[in-house]
Amino acid sequence: MDSFNALVALQEYIRFPSVSTDSAYQEGMDGARNYIATLLDDMGFSVECVATEGHPILYAERFIGESYPHIVLYGHYDVQPPDPLELWRSPAFEPVIKEGRIYGRGAADNKGPTLVHIAALVQVLKDNPELPLNITYVIEGEEEMGSPSMPKFFDAYASRLSRADCMLVSDTGSPNAEQIVITTALRGLVELELKLTGPKSDLHSGIHGGAVYNPLHALSEIIASLHNSDGSVNIPGFYDGVSLIEDWEREELNQYPMRLPEYQSMLSVPDLHRPRGFSPLEAVRFEPTLEVNGMGGGYQGVGTKTIIPSEAFAKITCRLVSGQEGERVQDLVVKALLDRCPSGVEIDVRRGCFANAYAVVPPNKSRVGAAMASNRLKRAFSETDKAIKEHFGSRPLYLREGGSIPVIADFKHRAGLDAIMVGFFTPEDNLHAPNESFDLCLMERAIATFSQIFRSIAKGNHEG
Repeated sequence: MDSFNALVALQEYIRFPSVSTDSAYQEGMDGARNYIATLLDDMGFSVECVATEGHPILYAERFIGESYPHIVLYGHYDVQPPDPLELWRSPAFEPVIKEGRIYGRGAADNKGPTLVHIAALVQVLKDNPELPLNITYVIEGEEEMGSPSMPKFFDAYASRLSRADCMLVSDTGSPNAEQIVITTALRGLVELELKLTGPKSDLHSGIHGGAVYNPLHALSEIIASLHNSDGSVNIPGFYDGVSLIEDWEREELNQYPMRLPEYQSMLSVPDLHRPRGFSPLEAVRFEPTLEVNGMGGGYQGVGTKTIIPSEAFAKITCRLVSGQEGERVQDLVVKALLDRCPSGVEIDVRRGCFANAYAVVPPNKSRVGAAMASNRLKRAFSETDKAIKEHFGSRPLYLREGGSIPVIADFKHRAGLDAIMVGFFTPEDNLHAPNESFDLCLMERAIATFSQIFRSIAKGNHEG
């Protein structure tokens, strides 16, 4: 690995069009996975390509001995589809370096951060090939489609993973390249689809209008009933179990560099929603939500078509916070939909996936967290904090995140592992959108940060 160059490696990695949701990209998926497997093998890891019903999972170990610290590094080699292609300023899978950024699909999510971890380890192992640190890599190929193969993976590998002290993850964000955030919580997710059916086919709205319940009207009535006038969710029991907010969490959010006018401008909305007792920046972190992601039915073409449509549909997701259970919330929403459906139409509710929220209480911010954490988890948090401060010039903020990475909660539930989530992508990176990019200056500092983290954790090899 003497000739390893992180930027060259990232360029090569981006060139593999590893879109997991489209079988047309199978060759790119295979190429990306094999590329990372080869890098890890060259670094001395024992690499397994774990077959699944979908895309294989890479499991790689560098195991020195039971008495040494042990960390798990998680990432994913799949990326979002590049569409719409016409909005890219350069080909999505031909990386371009411009004005201190590298452009290409997956540059920030998650290929850049994955190469940060690898490059940091290359540096550290070059200086100290006998580094007293056990390291396990789990790099999956289905994160962008909800990690459907991970449950069976945990069936086989949870006991091996449970030997580790904690996880280090870089699949979250920060507000800018100067202020790094350590994410302390991720929201859970519930997915549902509903379909309302009225007459067996579209009807003439003049001949039959007034005698038949319009499925679109029924859908609108049901959807409108799901929220109160203040925006809160109008489903009994929805908020049961929601975790309390600690004082330190509000104090951390007060240090967040983005203010409401800037947030509103970034979103290009005429006003921000202010839910019950929360500011908008608090709500996206501390509140559960129910969102309608799509609605449809009836005539959508040019001009008018005077019909009563035969069916209507909607897609709904809920974001959950710590203390809520995904399956229970899904049951509550399904019951509300069924109970509120008018008798003039039939309703079919299809359950999608559900995932619980995840939260870790940082031991350096909360007495509760300090009491619950092992000495090695405390050390990992402490050394991560120090390294970020050293290489980014300011301490990290500890904040909940509004997004969801369901597999992180699974690592906790199945293997008992807490995650230290260091955010290396920023709003400028255009995740999931055309012209995705990654800040190369941030990448360089991130590599130095993780090099220091690995060395420092290894030094504590006799602490329990």
